[in-house]
Order: sequence, then C-alpha cells, then structure tokens
Amino acid sequence: MRGASFIWPIAIAAVVIGAIASLLAGHVWLSPAQVFQGDEMSRLIIWELRAPRAVLAILVGASLGLSGAVLQGLLRNPLAEPGLLGVSGGASLGAVVAIYFGVSASFALATPLMGMGFALAAGALTFIVGRGAGAVALILAGAAVSALVNSGVALALNFAPSPYAAYEITTWLLGSLSNRSWDHVLLAAPFIAAGWVLLALTGRALDALALGEAQARSLGVNLGRINLFALFGTALAVGAATSVTGAIGFIGLVAPHLVRPFVGHQPSRILAPSALVGAALLLATDIAARLIPSGIELRLGVLTSVIGLPFFFWLVMRMKRVSP
Repeated sequence: MRGASFIWPIAIAAVVIGAIASLLAGHVWLSPAQVFQGDEMSRLIIWELRAPRAVLAILVGASLGLSGAVLQGLLRNPLAEPGLLGVSGGASLGAVVAIYFGVSASFALATPLMGMGFALAAGALTFIVGRGAGAVALILAGAAVSALVNSGVALALNFAPSPYAAYEITTWLLGSLSNRSWDHVLLAAPFIAAGWVLLALTGRALDALALGEAQARSLGVNLGRINLFALFGTALAVGAATSVTGAIGFIGLVAPHLVRPFVGHQPSRILAPSALVGAALLLATDIAARLIPSGIELRLGVLTSVIGLPFFFWLVMRMKRVSP
C-alpha cells in the first residue's frame, strides 16, 4: 500500500523523539544543554532514573503492540489483545502472590520472577485447554484462565494480611514505570527478546490463516506449532513486561489498528510496525503520566485505560456498522 513506505520512518521517529523526551521530562526538567554538559546531578537523574524507565517503556510497549498484532491475526479477531489469553492476568497473579506472602520484601526481584513464572503457566494452561479445536476454543480457554487468575487476585486482596499489603497489591496492579531500575531491564529483556523471536516466526503462517484454517492447512501450515509460538511468545514477552511494570492495557489492542490503514490487512506486514507504534504510545503515555498535575504521579495503567476505552467503544461501533 502507498502508506507502507512512510509508516516506518514516522514510527521510528516517534520512538526516538519519545525516548529523548522521556529523558528530559519530569518533575525536574532537564535541558539538552544540561544533558550534554553532563553535571553529576543530571547524569544521576538520566542514568539511574529516566534511562531505565525509557528503555522499559520501549520494551513493554513493543511487546504489547507485537503480541496484539499476532493475536489479532491468529484469532482473526480485531478485539484480541494479550490479556485475552490470560497471560497478563497470570503475571499479575504471580506478582500478587509474591507481595501477599512477603517474598518481595526480602527479595526485590521476587515480584517479576514470580510474575513471569505465573504468566508462562497461564499461557501453558490456555494452550492445553484450547489446543486442537480452533481459534474460538483458544479464546474461550483464555477467558476461563483469565477468570481463574483474576479470582486469585481478588482472593489475595480480600485476605490481605495488612492494609499495607492490600495497598501495595492494588498499587502494583495499576501499572507504572516509576522506580524501575536497570535490574528490572536486565531481568525482563532476555525473556522479552525470546518472546519477540517466537512471535516474529508466526508471520507467514498468519498470512495463510487469513484465508481460513482449512486453507492454511492445505498450504502446509502446522496450526499447533503456530498456536504454540504465539501463546508462548506472548507469555514470554508480555509476561515479562507485565511482571516488572504491572498491568497495562489497551496498547496491544490499539497499536495494530493504528498501523493497519497504512500497511493493509496482511498480518505479517503489521507485526513490526505495531511493535514500534506500541513503543511510541507507551512512551507518550508515560510522559503524560508524569506531567499531569496531581498530588502523586498518575498510574500508567489507569491512563492507558482512560485513553483506550473510547477507542475500544469506537471499534465496537465500527464493527457493528460493517458487519452484515
């Protein structure tokens, strides 16, 4: 399509500009001159506080955008996003368990580690329950797994051992990139990269699946393997992302739809631009969360929900208009 030639430079420029703005913006604004002069305070703010936050925003946003594009192609459902398969909920439950039992108080990285473990378990359970019966069965299995892990989160909140634990759980569930360090980046990045590789391998098969499952099989597509790559790629990338940032919604839903008008409906052409747009969206949202005046910093998951809900309703109304 005509727009495909310029979506790449626009998306890359948006990520670069967003990353630079993320280094400069905040309660303490830094000018480019301060950055280049490199005084001790500026270096501390940039390297220890804002650089890991910007890198995580790129990794997490790209993971959400890429996995959303893959799942929409796999399930042939424009409303599909990572939370649909229970992966995000599984990561949330793992983090909540770490907080509930006090493991996170004695070991700072227990929250992301348990989050990734539970995300992988949720993805595996979705695959085991829904395998071999098509896209609808996977959606239903994901809904069941999501309900299961959400009930676990609700139980943890209900039986929280102290008001402080309940507050910490609730705060984490709202999602945020604040107070994240290079330890979180180094922990999540290898799992996110492995997830990206698995998700990228689904591209050609998703093109065949756009014709229908029977046609894809006739073209030699191994549907079980593609489901496995998509589910575990999502579990690795989104599970690792959610385990270090908390639950962040709607990026995986919105990013592919912003890309599709420019590159067409061929699933493989949507994947990489969706990752870039997802990264740019999360960078912009994180900057907005810092700059909106309030007593405490607005949580990222809250802001993405506020922004994403109108888009979601618009998408539903559009589907109603075009459906037969």
